[in-house]
Order: sequence, then structure tokens, then C-alpha cells
Amino acid sequence: MAKKSDDHDEMKQCSGTAGFWEERGVSRRDFLKFCTAMSAALALPVSLAPKIAEALESDSRPSVIWLEFQSCTGDTEALLRAANPTVGEIVLDVLSVDYAETIMAAAGYQAEEAKHKTMKERGGKYIAIVEGSIPTGANGAYCCIGGKSALEIAREVCGGAMATITVGTCASYGGIPAAAPNPTGAMGVKDAVPGATVINLPGCPVNTDNLVATVVHLLTFGKLPAVDGKGRPQFAYGKRIHDNCERRPHFDAGQYVEAWGDQAHRKGHCLYKMGCKGPETFHNCPSQRYNEKTAWPVSAGHGCAGCSEPYFWDSMTPLYKRLPNVPGFGIETTADTIGLGLAAATAAAFGVHGVVSAFRKGDESEGAKEE
Repeated sequence: MAKKSDDHDEMKQCSGTAGFWEERGVSRRDFLKFCTAMSAALALPVSLAPKIAEALESDSRPSVIWLEFQSCTGDTEALLRAANPTVGEIVLDVLSVDYAETIMAAAGYQAEEAKHKTMKERGGKYIAIVEGSIPTGANGAYCCIGGKSALEIAREVCGGAMATITVGTCASYGGIPAAAPNPTGAMGVKDAVPGATVINLPGCPVNTDNLVATVVHLLTFGKLPAVDGKGRPQFAYGKRIHDNCERRPHFDAGQYVEAWGDQAHRKGHCLYKMGCKGPETFHNCPSQRYNEKTAWPVSAGHGCAGCSEPYFWDSMTPLYKRLPNVPGFGIETTADTIGLGLAAATAAAFGVHGVVSAFRKGDESEGAKEE
């Protein structure tokens, strides 16, 4: 009871900070929901919601320089379509977006002046957000802005930033521009600017919720969230898509789509045999989703393309061919045999997902028949 009381008091404290946002047309209820949602997204206790609220109402808005290089602008479009109620307003009010080519009113020399002013006055305190891969071939001639190559700009801006957040797979790992034979010498930010403090948010496009959560963590704790071995925040990329997929029960039951549009496809069965790369992909797509959290590729009937993994275009294609044996997973054999009579080793491999209990129930039923 004491714990519940403490949480209640802390939420009251959080609600007291919401007046700042009410003045901007954001209801107290939506503000509290946002703070709580951010604590959940970051895998933090709800008791830290007041700390998040305090960080968001701070008068010192960190400056942001948003760079765009070899990209389809999909990540900017994803940001502009952030649909979580009031999140768009909160992010735009909390951050001072001083430079972002696609959305800023200024152009040409005025735009470049705004960027250099932020770098000079806010050196070591601004956040750099990079969209698109960085070409290094032909001395950087494949992408130039304001008379400078993308490589020069990235080294200058990211090198002087408090932190650099890469949005999308192209900025994170080179993406499709870096696919073989990589004619432009494209690469991700960390490879291009080794000395920069970089956190990767891969995906095509980035999930805006993950970007917002990363920024909120930085504002709240003064540091970037914990990352995995590929520089991705663990809160968003710590679990495999296959393990959280809503079609997982069909996989365990041996119910697979065999052809696009067949009855299994209409019923929402597993897409593994149609090329789904969920077993080798780490991302929170099944839980965060897109389009106001209503859908993601698998729920729409298309397999995961593995786009949040490095060099996915080379390693995950052909997109409609199923994966070979996945080390430590045994998926290929399982896909052919599950539901038809599984070996004990296969049963053990999937026991953690409840398959063993299903086998035991089947054995019990057979035993009852014999009796």
C-alpha cells in the first residue's frame, strides 16, 4: 500500500508540472499520459514520470541540427506524421529545431547561416540528427550541400554535437545506398565519423516513437539510453520481432502461408515461408507499430524485410525467399516438420515458447484414449 501511495504522490507532482503545457493547448491528461507512456517505452518505472515531466518543462530547449544526405526523406515524413496526441507539439516545443532542410522556411545562405550559428553558440550542447547515408566515393562528390560534401558536413556537425541520433537504416548502417556494389561508397554515420557519440535508430523509416523516447531519455537523464552491440537502444531493439509477433502462435502450430492470397494468408497465419525475416530481426515493430500504432508490415500481410539490421539488403534478400538455418534456432527444419510430428530436440528448442506444454497435453490425451 505504501508503494501505491508513493506512486500516487509522484503522479500528483507530475500533474503539477503540466501547467506549462496547458498554456500551449496540451491538456493535463494528455501530458500525463505522454510522460507515463515514455516511461513505459523506455522500460522505466512509472515513478520516473515526474522526472520526465520536469525535463520536458525545462526552459532550456536543446538545439537540433537535422541533416539529410542520401535518403528518400522517409524519416522526415515519419516525424511529420507523428500521430500520438500532442507528441508532435511537445517535441517541437521542447526542442529548438534550428536547421532541417525539408521543413525550415529559410533556404540557401540563410539556412547555412542558421546551422553555423547553432554550431558556434551551442557547441557541445546541440543534438545532431542524421537522415540518409554518407557517400565517401569520388571525394564525396555524390552529395554536396552549400559547397561542402556530406562527409565534411557530418564530421563538422556530428563532431561538435552533444550526441548524434541516426534515424533510419541508411544513416545507421548505409542502408540501400550501401548495398553491393555500393557505387557511391555510402556508409553510416558511425563509420564516417568514428569519434562522434552516435546512437542508431534503424528502420525504413524510423519509428517516431523510438526517436521521441530517445530524446526524452537524453533530456531526462543527460545521457543516451543503453545500446546493444550494433549501437541501437535496447529498449527498442532488445527483442526479436519473431518472439513478439502476433502470428507467432501460428508458427508454433505449424500453420504457414504457402502462397499469397491463400486461405492461410487470409486467416493471418505465419509468413515465414513467404520470406519473413522476423527470426533474425531485432526491433519493437510488433508493439510500437506505425500509423497511430494500428499496423505494421506483418499485420498488413507482408513479411518482415529485416530493415533494422545492418546490410539487410545484401543479407536478407531475396525478400520472398525463406531464411536458411538460423544459428541456434533450428527454424528451417521446424518449418517443415512442426505440426506433422516433431523430434524431441525440436520440441526442446521451442519449449520456452510453450510448445512443450502443448506436446504434453497431446500425450496425455493419447494416454487417456489407450486407458
